[in-house]
Amino acid sequence: MDEIRLRYGTNPHQKHARVYVPEGRLPIEVLNGMPGYINLVDALNSWQLVKELRALSGMPAAASFKHTSPAGAAIGRELDDKLKKSLFVPEGELSPLACAYARARGADRMATFGDWAAFSDTVDEATARLLSREISDGCIAPGYEPVALEILKTKKNGTYPVLRIDPEWAPPPIEVRQLFGLFLEQERNDARIDYKLLENVVTVKKVIPESVKLDLLLAYLTLKYTQSNSVCLAYDGQVIGVGAGQQSRIHCTRLACTKADKWFLRLHPKVLGLKFKKGVSRGEKATAIDIFLEENATPEEAHTWSRLFAEAPAPLTREERWEWIAQFNGICLASDGFIPFRDNLDRAARTNVQFVIQPGGSTRDEGIIRAADEYGMVMVFTGLRLFYH
Repeated sequence: MDEIRLRYGTNPHQKHARVYVPEGRLPIEVLNGMPGYINLVDALNSWQLVKELRALSGMPAAASFKHTSPAGAAIGRELDDKLKKSLFVPEGELSPLACAYARARGADRMATFGDWAAFSDTVDEATARLLSREISDGCIAPGYEPVALEILKTKKNGTYPVLRIDPEWAPPPIEVRQLFGLFLEQERNDARIDYKLLENVVTVKKVIPESVKLDLLLAYLTLKYTQSNSVCLAYDGQVIGVGAGQQSRIHCTRLACTKADKWFLRLHPKVLGLKFKKGVSRGEKATAIDIFLEENATPEEAHTWSRLFAEAPAPLTREERWEWIAQFNGICLASDGFIPFRDNLDRAARTNVQFVIQPGGSTRDEGIIRAADEYGMVMVFTGLRLFYH
C-alpha cells in the first residue's frame, strides 16, 4: 500500500487523514508542505479540469479552485493592458501558463482568495512568481522548473503545499466512495467534452462563430468538475462567473451572471481609473471594487470601503452598467442540467449572454427555446447531464 499522511481531515479535529492506493504507487508526490484532506479533493478535481481543458484547446490551462468547485479556469491567451490592470497583474513578460493562471485567478477575485491552483503544464518561473504574490493554499502540476519550485517553497514560510502528479495516470473505470459506513460505487464520469456536443442547435439562430465554440465547451467542461446545481459563464478563453452548489437553477444563474457582470465592469474606464490611498493592499482593493460595483451594497459597507479611495468615486448608474456590458460579443452560458424555466434566460439576457449550452430534456424545452429565440440567442442541446456530487 502506498500512502501519504495528510495534515488533517475536512476539519482540524479530524486528526486521522491520508490518501492511499491499495496496490501500486500513488500518482502524486508532495514536493513541499503537508496538504490536508480538502487540499487533495481540490487538487485532484482541478487537475482533471486543466488536463481536459489542455486537450480540448491545445493551449496551457490553469484553474483556481475553492471548496470542491472552480472559481476560475482559463487557457493561456495573452492579456491586454486593460485586462492586466483589472486582474492586478504586475509588469513583466508572462508565459502562456502564467496568462492562464492570471485569468483563472482573476475570474472572481473574492472567491479565489486562498485558492488551490492547478496547471496543465510544467510550472515555469513566470507562473511561479505570479502565484507567489497570491494568497493560495497550494498547487498541483505535472512538473516544476527548478527555479519555479524554489520560489514556491518560500510561500507560507516554507509550508506551502506543492504537488506533482503523473500526467499519464489513468484511474480505474469504477469509483468507490464510503459514506456513513456504506460503500457507493459508480462508473467514473469519463464523458468527453468535444465539438460533437455543439451539433444540435435548437434555436432559430444556428451560427456559432469558431471563436465562440471553444468558450461554450470551456464553460461546459468547467461544470463537469463543479458542485451541482451549477451554471458557468465564459468569455475569451476563460470562466467569468460560476454559480455552484445551489438548490435552485435560477439561483445558480443569478450568481454566475452577477459575477460575470462584475468581471466586465472591472474593465470599465471608471473602475480602471479608481484612485486608492497609498499603502492599500491588493486584497483591500479587490474588496473595495467589489463593494463599489455591488448594486445592493448597504450604506455601511459603502462607507467602510470608500475610505480606501484617494478620491470619492461616482457610482456607476444602471444605464452605464448595461451600456458597457452590451458592448461585449460572444458571451456564453452553460448549465450542468436542463434549464427548467425561462427566468434563467431572462436573467442571462441582462448579462448580454448570446450563446447557451445545456443538456435539454425538460418538459418545458419548447418554452425555453422560444425564450432564447426572443432574445436572439443561439442554444445547443447536448443530451449530456454533468451533475457532480
